[in-house]
Amino acid sequence: MKNLLKPLFLLALLVAGTAMAQPALYIEGTHYEALDKPVRTADPNKIEVAEVFWYGCPHCYAFEPLLESWVGKLPSDVAFVRSPGMWNSMMETHAQIYYVEQALGSFDKTHKAVFDAFHQKRNYLETQEAVRELFVAQGIDPAAFDKAWTSFQVTSAVKQAGVRMREYGVNGVPNLIVNGKYRVSSGDAVTTQADMLKVVDFLVAKERSSKN
Repeated sequence: MKNLLKPLFLLALLVAGTAMAQPALYIEGTHYEALDKPVRTADPNKIEVAEVFWYGCPHCYAFEPLLESWVGKLPSDVAFVRSPGMWNSMMETHAQIYYVEQALGSFDKTHKAVFDAFHQKRNYLETQEAVRELFVAQGIDPAAFDKAWTSFQVTSAVKQAGVRMREYGVNGVPNLIVNGKYRVSSGDAVTTQADMLKVVDFLVAKERSSKN
């Protein structure tokens, strides 16, 4: 029995040593950035992944199918949210569109329609009238739309998104923010959107282990 246990013990030590020696799969400063100061998340009991996006961004548009598939497989301890990016008046209007969708509960009807209008029909949705027309075509009551468009709820949400974007240190879209601590974007080391999600998965696992 002793002769049998000894090689098993040595094998366990070898495996443990190999695991300890293995470098991290993704490296801070190369594959992702740590935020200078953590940003508060919506639910501290969840690991939050936030996409900073813009309806007019072709990369965000191309990302949607892959992102939706990934979101559909998230475990229960991970919460996915969107946060509009904005650094000009058009982007502010598009942020307003997103929060009107939230106020009206029309996201499932209008989110893709907004993306399609911009990228396929060259309808840039820069005015309340243009956005109303699109929403009405998706079955939204025009009076309800106008009320939401000018509501305090939507105006406040747009302002808060602007503050978050600055706290995230975002200067491009799409970016993914993990638990208010890490920013993931494409670049030399993270060349595809699929790679971005792999880095996010790595950081989610890192956050999960820190909670245990």
